[in-house]
Formats: sequence, C-alpha cells, structure tokens
Amino acid sequence: MENITSTEKKKRIFSAIQPSGQMTLGNYLGAIRSWVELQDKFECVYATANLHAITVRQDPKKLKENTTNLFALLIAAGIDPAKCIFFHQSQVHAHAELSWVLSTYTQFGELSRMTQFKDKSAKHSDNINAGLFTYPALMAADILLYQADMVPVGADQKQHLELTRNVAERFNGIYGNTFVVPEPYITKTAAKVMSLLDPSKKMSKSDPNTKSFILMVDEPATIMKKFRSAVTDSEASVRYAEGKDGINNLMEIYSACTGLTFEQIEDEFRGKGYGDFKNAVGEAVVAQLEPIQIRYKELLKDKKYLEELARQGAESASKLAERTIDKVYRKVGLVR
Repeated sequence: MENITSTEKKKRIFSAIQPSGQMTLGNYLGAIRSWVELQDKFECVYATANLHAITVRQDPKKLKENTTNLFALLIAAGIDPAKCIFFHQSQVHAHAELSWVLSTYTQFGELSRMTQFKDKSAKHSDNINAGLFTYPALMAADILLYQADMVPVGADQKQHLELTRNVAERFNGIYGNTFVVPEPYITKTAAKVMSLLDPSKKMSKSDPNTKSFILMVDEPATIMKKFRSAVTDSEASVRYAEGKDGINNLMEIYSACTGLTFEQIEDEFRGKGYGDFKNAVGEAVVAQLEPIQIRYKELLKDKKYLEELARQGAESASKLAERTIDKVYRKVGLVR
C-alpha cells in the first residue's frame, strides 16, 4: 500500500460515496466506473462516507450492512486496494477532528446557501439537525485532509467543492500554506443517466416506481424487463435529438456500455423498431453488470477479508491524514 506513488509524482484524487443502500446504474456509469479508470492515472484515496450518512436518521445494523455492501460492490466493480487507498471514513478519526477545526473557518452564510441542506431539510423536516447544516465542513475536511489535488465532481457537488476551496484559501491566508487548494476533475466520459420512466429526472433509487431505475444488483431478467418498459416516443426512429428525451437517455446508456458514438448507434438501428433497441440496451447493461454481480456475491461470503482490506486502507489513509492534522493543530495552537 505504501508503494502507491511511482518515481514520477502522481496527482492525488479524493472521492467518497455514502452507503445509502444499493447503487444504481447511474451511480456506476456516472461515477464508479470513472473511479476505476482514475486508479491507473492518479494516486487515489477513496472512502465510504459513512459519517455523512448519519445526518439522516439510520438503522444502525442497516447502516453497517450498507457500508460493507458498498465496499464489496466497489471492489467488485474494479476498485483495487493494491492500486489505491480504500477505507471506511469512520475508521480514520482525523476526519472528525479536522471537520471541527474547519467548521470554525466556515461562515454561517456560506453554509446557509448550500442547496443540499435546503433539499434535505425539506425531505427530513422532522430532523433538521446541526450536522445536516455543517456537513460541508466535514466534506471539506475529507478532501483537505489528504491534500488532494483534484476531486471528481458532478453538477450537484460543484457548490461543495467551491466551499472547500474557499475554506482552504481562508485558512492558508491566515496561517500560511497549509492545504492544497483542490481543483475539480470533470470526467469527460461519465454518462448522465436519467429515469427510465421520466427522462427529465435523474435516475434515483428513491423513486417510488422501481421500474424507473436499474440497480447494480438487479437480476438480468429484471434489467431486461425494466428496459422494455422504458419511456420512448411515437416517432419509432433511433436518433439523438431535442424532444426525444427517452431515446436520448437510452442512447446515452448504450453508448456508455458499448463505446459506440451516437452516429454509430443510429446506423446500427436504422430501420429497426424501438423494441429491438430496448433489448440491445438491456443486453449491453447486463453484459456490464453481470461480472460485477458474480464477484460481489463472492466477496460478501468472506466478511473477514473485507474487514481486513478496510483496516489496511484505513491504516494507509491515517498515515496521510496524521501529517495534515499535526500541521493544522500546530498552526492554530492546539496541544496534541
């Protein structure tokens, strides 16, 4: 694990995913698959963000199970602990320590502008807790703790990264160079996957209609059935165009799974009906997910192995984190 960097210094990337239940096809094509690709180009630090998960009330047993399942699923998808540092956020106590320090350098006005706080407050009006409000400071700590050069971000995370940059620059301005100010890493190949039943909305497992999303653990027959019921239009022409949101979404998915361009897809299905196209998309998705599902089931049979991998990852992460927390405590005058 110590030999992650080569003689040529690689840039460091940090990213984390909350263990909030099963991952969707959108999570896989939009984020997880790019994590796998980044391992070969950069020094990557990845985590299950289980500290973030408790801003919403959790069943403790379910949270622990979801955290283990996510860890196993990401390894099955190609995250390689021999190539990156991969651990559970709660196993590295420096996340919580730095979060508290950074919360005193994060302005109330900045936090109150966070759109995710507004969204989650509306969804969980019976539990608008302080952690829900201040968790961007924990997110900043996650990133700055590892002196990450870059953070892979989607549109919904840009605001948080901007806050992280502001906090880092504010701290550096007061105490001198302490944190690397991270840049966004935009993955060019990441697909934007929309709901199969309402392609104006992002695919989400919180949708009450299970036909609207594909889970990474869905059986092949279930995947095929869901694609066959996907919304299209009355034109019966496979082409990427404005006003064809359903077909556009299926083309995005098919392109992401096969590597074909939209032009090549249009050529392949010229003169064919939507039924043929939906079947082809379903088959392409099954081909992507089935090997992951097989490996995932194997990994879950050996919980001790998963625990050991997470422990080793946490040890490697702690070595990096301790350097940063030591520096921060010295600068602000805290006894350690």
